[in-house]
Amino acid sequence: MKYRAPRGTHDRLPDEMSLWYHLEGVVREQMRLYNYSEIATPTFEGTELFSRSIGEETEIVEKQMYTFFDKAGRSLTLRPEGTPPVVRSYIEHSLGRRQPLQKFFYIGPMYRQEAPQAGRLRQFHQFGAEAIGAIDPAMDVEMISLLLSICRRLGLKAIALHLGSVGCPRCRPLHREKLLAFLGGSYSLLCPDCQKRYHRNPLRILDCKRERCRELTEDAPSVIDFLCEDCALHFEGVKHHLQQLEIAYTLDRRLVRGLDYYTRTAFEVISANLGAQNAIGGGGRYDELIKELGGDPTPAVGFAAGMERILLAMEKEGCQIAQPPTIGVYVAPVGDRARAFALSLLKDLRQAGISCDGDYLKRSLKAQMRMADRMGASYTVILGEEEMDRNRVLVRGMRESKQEEVGLDRLVGYLIEKLGVRRQGQTV
Repeated sequence: MKYRAPRGTHDRLPDEMSLWYHLEGVVREQMRLYNYSEIATPTFEGTELFSRSIGEETEIVEKQMYTFFDKAGRSLTLRPEGTPPVVRSYIEHSLGRRQPLQKFFYIGPMYRQEAPQAGRLRQFHQFGAEAIGAIDPAMDVEMISLLLSICRRLGLKAIALHLGSVGCPRCRPLHREKLLAFLGGSYSLLCPDCQKRYHRNPLRILDCKRERCRELTEDAPSVIDFLCEDCALHFEGVKHHLQQLEIAYTLDRRLVRGLDYYTRTAFEVISANLGAQNAIGGGGRYDELIKELGGDPTPAVGFAAGMERILLAMEKEGCQIAQPPTIGVYVAPVGDRARAFALSLLKDLRQAGISCDGDYLKRSLKAQMRMADRMGASYTVILGEEEMDRNRVLVRGMRESKQEEVGLDRLVGYLIEKLGVRRQGQTV
């Protein structure tokens, strides 16, 4: 039997990892600049956490969640997105008591049983940010600015911000009434899922991905036209602060996002190079969610971004990243005595903070030099019998193709100086 990765999953091979490290590094650095602290939650939670927060009539809950029962009969679900677990943790650990505004970020895998295609996997990875405790529209704009800053730092240029508002429980009844009236004559033409949504949660029809339903709702009334006074003022505040920061945006009147917990601001960052799956990140405000999940009424706003989609967009745009050497030093022993010594030398180098590797296959020196080159080593230490008799080794610079003899007693210090490595335990 030939085993393969499950459909909709992807092995991240070693030669891909430098891209992932680069992406994660940029995310963590930008989060640090904006003063967001990392939080990590379990990859599975009680199913009700997601069905109650995301919404029973959403595509995610209806069709995409990986749900199972444990031995005690409890229903558990692999997390399809990151906000509900963060909110659950915020409530469970009373994090709001520590300070009134909490700013978190996360990076990790998510799971949805979707039809796999480019930019859409069943196990995928997201980074996201959540700010819990502030109602100010400036907080919404900080979120947008943070996501855009990450995209820009990664080299993405062909991106655009789409902005909308989904109102609040006070705005939506009138919009719901107008939307039902608009869709009433087309009810029989809606897909079976949207016919169910028509009675339960008609706003979700605007999020349907089927072409027929999208055509039928092209001119549907927008929530933006029915905002209550508070939501309208908030939305104007968001637009004002975006203009203040010179952040361009497109007003998207049908932007509702795929999650029921959103209130007021909703936004997406779109890539021009990804076809149908063109949203690389998005988010919005969720002022009712914390109360809905058992906490005190608390305003909040956040976003999530798909890491695979961002990497795909970077590839499409030809974004370049520096490829650092895999290792600092390759140790190439020639002869049995040299091989025995190589093991001790590798230990000394690693204790000094130098990344290194050596030969364990008794290859020729020529083959070892080829391997050092493939590994991207900056320097190769050649342990020859003749040089070792004089307590010396040859150090070859792989970039400049020059080599010199170095005494064993000063080899580690010499390599530290050449590589710019700080000694273990050295303080800055």
